[in-house]
Amino acid sequence: MLEDLGGAAILAARAIRTAVTSRFDGRAFVYQIEQLGVRSMGIAGATAVFVGMVMTIQFGFFMEKYGAKEALGKVISISEARELAPALTSLVVGSRIAAGMAAELGSMAVTEQIDAIRALGADPIRKLVVPRVAASMLIMPLIAVFALALGLAAAMLVARISYGIPAPQFVAAALDGVTMQDYLSGLSKPPFFGFLVAVLGCHFGMTTRGGTEGVGRSTTRSVVVVSIAVLVADAVLTQLFVAL
Repeated sequence: MLEDLGGAAILAARAIRTAVTSRFDGRAFVYQIEQLGVRSMGIAGATAVFVGMVMTIQFGFFMEKYGAKEALGKVISISEARELAPALTSLVVGSRIAAGMAAELGSMAVTEQIDAIRALGADPIRKLVVPRVAASMLIMPLIAVFALALGLAAAMLVARISYGIPAPQFVAAALDGVTMQDYLSGLSKPPFFGFLVAVLGCHFGMTTRGGTEGVGRSTTRSVVVVSIAVLVADAVLTQLFVAL
């Protein structure tokens, strides 16, 4: 574990230094946005919709029981803006992204393609890591905004069908309950999550050894470690933003 933490930290430092001092590969960056962002919209949308529905059913049941269902829109909107949309979506999408990076770079590592890039005089950090890190940091907030919109729409629909709360009333309560600080504290987290996801996924991919079996091990480890890292980072960032 300490070896992986040290290796990921060194890779992160090298990626930041390379991004600042070297020419940026725009074509690779755009390609990674399509691979990491556009192709993750489906799983992000499904996660947001069903999480919004489940949370509305759960909160609505108890709030109706205690005669406070009119505030359901307020509770759901704050939960979505501060935590569910940025953190849970980043957890699911980040696991997918990290697994893809680990599998792709792991396959390149065991077939010596990364060594070939070094032999040709190119920097694999600039060519392989920096575009993935930059794309991941950009697409995570955009996916969080997309998930927030879908989650609130699904919650509004369930509130109307299950608890008879009209859509205008739900929207009014949501707008009344959420402040700009709630949005900013929630949408400030995904860039950090994106950085962690990309660095860890690239680290496990580039350190893969042992052929196809090693690729499978790296992919599995990347999903587990990224999931834990996102949860830990979420706890730290939440405490930081609450204290501000």
